[in-house]
Amino acid sequence: MWNNYLNATTIDEVLQVLSSRGASARIVAGATDLILELERGVRTGIETLVDITRVPGLSQVYQDEMDLIHIGPLVTHNDCVAARQIVERAFPLAQAAWEVGAPQIRNRGTVAGNLVTASPANDTITPLIALGASLVLRSVHGKRVVPLAEFYTGVRKTVMRPDEMLVDILVPALKPSERGVFIKIGLRRAQAISVVNAALVLRLEGERVSRAAITLGAVAPTIVHAVPAEEYLVGKPLDEAVIEEAARLAQDTARPIGDVRGSAAYRLEMVRVAVLRGLRLLSQGQERLGFPDKPVFLRKSLRKVTGKLEKMEWLSLDAAEHVSILTRINGKDYTFHNAHQKTLLALLREDAGLIGTKEGCAEGECGACTVLLDGMAVMSCLVPAPRAHGAEILTVEGLAQDGQLHPVQQAFIDEGAVQCGYCTPGFLMSAAALLEENHRPTSEQIKQAITGNLCRCTGYYKIVSAIERASRTYPGEGVKK
Repeated sequence: MWNNYLNATTIDEVLQVLSSRGASARIVAGATDLILELERGVRTGIETLVDITRVPGLSQVYQDEMDLIHIGPLVTHNDCVAARQIVERAFPLAQAAWEVGAPQIRNRGTVAGNLVTASPANDTITPLIALGASLVLRSVHGKRVVPLAEFYTGVRKTVMRPDEMLVDILVPALKPSERGVFIKIGLRRAQAISVVNAALVLRLEGERVSRAAITLGAVAPTIVHAVPAEEYLVGKPLDEAVIEEAARLAQDTARPIGDVRGSAAYRLEMVRVAVLRGLRLLSQGQERLGFPDKPVFLRKSLRKVTGKLEKMEWLSLDAAEHVSILTRINGKDYTFHNAHQKTLLALLREDAGLIGTKEGCAEGECGACTVLLDGMAVMSCLVPAPRAHGAEILTVEGLAQDGQLHPVQQAFIDEGAVQCGYCTPGFLMSAAALLEENHRPTSEQIKQAITGNLCRCTGYYKIVSAIERASRTYPGEGVKK
């Protein structure tokens, strides 16, 4: 899928590669979009991937003295949900990040990647434009700040130059008089692309609106402001008549197309519904309704590592086919040659001979390939194999220890939760990660944890029962010691 895979250690290193190789080079962080784009031919001519996950300081979220929230290019969607500054002062973004994919996707996918992919259905773009965010782009020639609303020129098109790297996302924090909400309408509760999404940010003076931002996604080639609705709301109270008229005006702004997810007419109606719902929630002060108090991340390490791999220098070599991948899987050190063009799933099955991890969809939809990468549940079909260099990986083969099944494995047997068995390894890995993160999860948290795992036999009731059973006896001491 690519010829060269470079592990960068500094931003300057990244910028030099982008400068010399131009459009044939592509930055990779989460890769949850990029691998699929390469396989489907959406992105062509990519010869070199530049992995920035080892560059220090890029995963920070902080608020400065100017009340700007800074989001680094390695901040994942789960990081957004966990960040106090975002939940408290940029809540629509936290809501949108929570709506992206499933826990495994949110552990890898970055907000920066979501923005640069430039699909009008991408969830985080809509609230960030409503919040007035800007992007800091840097190249060897310097840096520039671009308002996010001016970043997009069409579907999957931006003003970003091939030699530029997105190094920071600047988000004005909501003031005490401002509130916001994100509404997503999809075809299922999780792992769904937006049919329509909307972000609403209002400033209130007493009971009247003094400023309004309403942005709409998946209804035009780029995210659009519902300007007539925004202007109409200013100076008015949020009573039912005003809300209904604002929703109707927002509907008039949209110019959707029809596709497999919904007709143009359906999308138009859903614009009205989304804005109606959002305004009603804001008028009642219930915009945080449904947002979890204790979100499930599936990212705490399942084991206390007693020995680390030898210290490595991250390799930045053009002759990538000659680079070895040194990694540790289920407590055992491995060295792989000639695997740099594969996914982690292919490396595990073909090179490590660990076939418990299954390929179900190969596009991050089914979760059958779930493994733990450095303590985080991920879809291994969406992870480039070179990312395993220097990493710690746990697969389903590593759950049992000393001849004794993991509590989740035993519970699946006792509850009859194994049907055809193809999806089972992924469910086991998600469930094991959940119990290490939260030894006594609620039923709702269990359901959150497995939103990224599909059972073709539709046996979810027994799967949930098995995880509940395992949680009642789970010791919470980790799997490997």
